[in-house]
Amino acid sequence: MPDIKITPLGAGQDVGRSCLLLSMGGKNIMLDCGMHMGYNDERRFPDFSYIVPEGPITSHIDCVIISHFHLDHCGALPYMSEIVGYTGPIYMTHPTKAIAPILLEDMRKVAVERKGESNFFTTQMIKDCMKKVIPVTLHQSMMVDTDLEIKAYYAGHVLGAAMFWIKVGSQSVVYTGDYNMTPDRHLGAAWIDKCRPDLLISESTYATTIRDSKRCRERDFLKKVHECVAKGGKVLIPVFALGRAQELCILLETYWERMNLKYPIYFALGLTEKANTYYKMFITWTNQKIRKTFVHRNMFDFKHIKPFDKAYIDNPGAMVVFATPGMLHAGLSLQIFKKWAPNENNMVIMPGYCVQGTVGNKILSGAKKVEFENRQVVEVKMAVEYMSFSAHADAKGIMQLIQNCEPKNVMLVHGEAEKMKFLRAKIRDEFNLETYMPANGETCVISTPVKIPVDASVSLLKAEARSYNAQPPDPKRRRLIHGVLVMKDNRIMLQNLTDALKEIGINRHVMRFTSKVKMDDPGSKLRTIEKLKLLLDEKLTGWTVTLQENGTIAVESVEINVEEDEKDPKQKTVLITWTNQDEDIGAYILNVLQNMC
Repeated sequence: MPDIKITPLGAGQDVGRSCLLLSMGGKNIMLDCGMHMGYNDERRFPDFSYIVPEGPITSHIDCVIISHFHLDHCGALPYMSEIVGYTGPIYMTHPTKAIAPILLEDMRKVAVERKGESNFFTTQMIKDCMKKVIPVTLHQSMMVDTDLEIKAYYAGHVLGAAMFWIKVGSQSVVYTGDYNMTPDRHLGAAWIDKCRPDLLISESTYATTIRDSKRCRERDFLKKVHECVAKGGKVLIPVFALGRAQELCILLETYWERMNLKYPIYFALGLTEKANTYYKMFITWTNQKIRKTFVHRNMFDFKHIKPFDKAYIDNPGAMVVFATPGMLHAGLSLQIFKKWAPNENNMVIMPGYCVQGTVGNKILSGAKKVEFENRQVVEVKMAVEYMSFSAHADAKGIMQLIQNCEPKNVMLVHGEAEKMKFLRAKIRDEFNLETYMPANGETCVISTPVKIPVDASVSLLKAEARSYNAQPPDPKRRRLIHGVLVMKDNRIMLQNLTDALKEIGINRHVMRFTSKVKMDDPGSKLRTIEKLKLLLDEKLTGWTVTLQENGTIAVESVEINVEEDEKDPKQKTVLITWTNQDEDIGAYILNVLQNMC
């Protein structure tokens, strides 16, 4: 049995640094190439020496697939392609190709220019890396080479996020990346057809969570923000530039408009302006409502939300500030947090998942003091709220996707080990599917059954469709195709018997099965035949029963003949003969005549 092998270099029983090596049918594919937000040392990037101890990896990898632009899925891409060395094709969607370099450059600035890190990629390396990218369109099959085929499906989550179906020969795998099975205010829900892959590799960030009603969560969020600003407090909402940011902006904008509130809302500039430009450019990736209203008004042109200036940090009075990044691990959101944390009137709302090691994770775990690299200690007196507006699938969404695409095996990645174990047990109970959850560096081997693809001739399919459509509609009726398997030029073809014989150059030999039924009928032989025809006309509605010139009754290939005994003409023998393909109707007619006699 051919095997599928998967080795996580990142995201194995862990969130962050997604990078999986997939081997099947002699092809090696890298799925995502992310960085870990919780580390600043060499653990930040996947360990590419696993592929080859040193030197370029081009000869060992057939292609790289990036699911979306979040840095934990694409942050190590320029490092891998330009510093480690990879010149092969990189596939991602059009929005991902447009937005990923902006986020990569922003991250490079923070790491190199502000923190002074070395062994990091340069601006030029990002540009060179993006030249290797081949953009893909949703539902478009792309042949990487003669054997390797990929297709992208809509994943929700963020603009341009895609799930990828990967096929080599008869083996196939679906890699979800990050996805969301419920639509939100600006994106639709993930969708995939019943592709029945040998393996589904799914993220499991929220493996044990079943989210409450979205409306209740939104109401709670608006109430908390309103209460805090009403008593003069400042609200910090750390977000990533694309995705949740737009979601919460639309939510606050409509609430401020409805309640006629005047408190200032700011959005840290820079990335967001560009981000909104891309939302306008790739409007077809958003949901139905935004596409409809786009003609009259762009949902991303906000009236109440203004650009933020660093000088505003010390401004007195209430305000709401959206700042990047979302896990408080660097950048402006961390700067504002340090200033506002000691005041109990203020509030920080964490709208999404925070990786271990980040400031966001520490304060959500209840830390009242946070120590920084320069020995600076910040007291956390401000209110800390966690409200999941995460664009990841919850446990229900993951189960729904499994039901939709009907895989033969499941693998969980991008989640915490304990939560994965819980979900694995649920998947096994509900779907009876083998579920894997390898750790980083652990290779998982999955055996798949051998499938032999067979081409069918057009004339054969047309003939089957004609005979099926000629019968009364019945959804339960099996559709059977009778043909001959012909092997030619290493291809197997199911052909019409006549065509196959003509191609091979031999005459057809037909094997017929014959049964006899004895009966007493005083009339002539012709009279008996007419009686039998009337009986079969009555019993075989929907079939054509014909009386031939030679006195034989024919139904498809079934022939019914009558012989009379020379000594006793009253004694008749009914001969029923049929070919193999009409076994069912032949056996039925035999049964009818036996019961009659």
